[in-house]
Amino acid sequence: MTSPVAHLPTRILGIDPGLRITGFGVIERVGTKLAYVASGCIRTPDGTLPERLRVILDGVQQVVDTYQPAEAAVEIVFVNVNPQSTLLLGQARGAAICGLVSRSLPVSEYTALQVKQAVVGYGKANKEQVQHMVKRLLQLPGDPQADAADALACAISHANGGQAGGLLGSLGTRGRKRGTRVVA
Repeated sequence: MTSPVAHLPTRILGIDPGLRITGFGVIERVGTKLAYVASGCIRTPDGTLPERLRVILDGVQQVVDTYQPAEAAVEIVFVNVNPQSTLLLGQARGAAICGLVSRSLPVSEYTALQVKQAVVGYGKANKEQVQHMVKRLLQLPGDPQADAADALACAISHANGGQAGGLLGSLGTRGRKRGTRVVA
């Protein structure tokens, strides 16, 4: 007998952080079925770093207020070439996470490798492959914008694996309970 709780919808917000463009994607999971709700980008104007971080923080809070997700998944970003870029991207990611936790959302984190492996089946998939698979998995009429597709992929990854269970758990990752990082 199936539990009625298994059929309640769970709304998940995925975030692909960036200082210029932060992608977001909202999906709904009912049992094993996924449905597209919304996606888009938070674009920061030229300006000082604090002003740009404020735009990300406010934008994420507005997305949460508008779509009322129950859970959030954020991509862990790695930029190893330029330390300054890595620092700036980390601050953008921090602003996005602050926007989520300020609305009391549990936040899970996934590496790009984990997200691509879960959605495409190949951890080194390119952006076009991710866009195509997101389009197929959510039955969208066209490919979503790249940053929004990455955010939707993060949400799909979370929906399919949740706190390192399911698919992500089978990929050799180790996870801890709600609100903590999923580590490889």
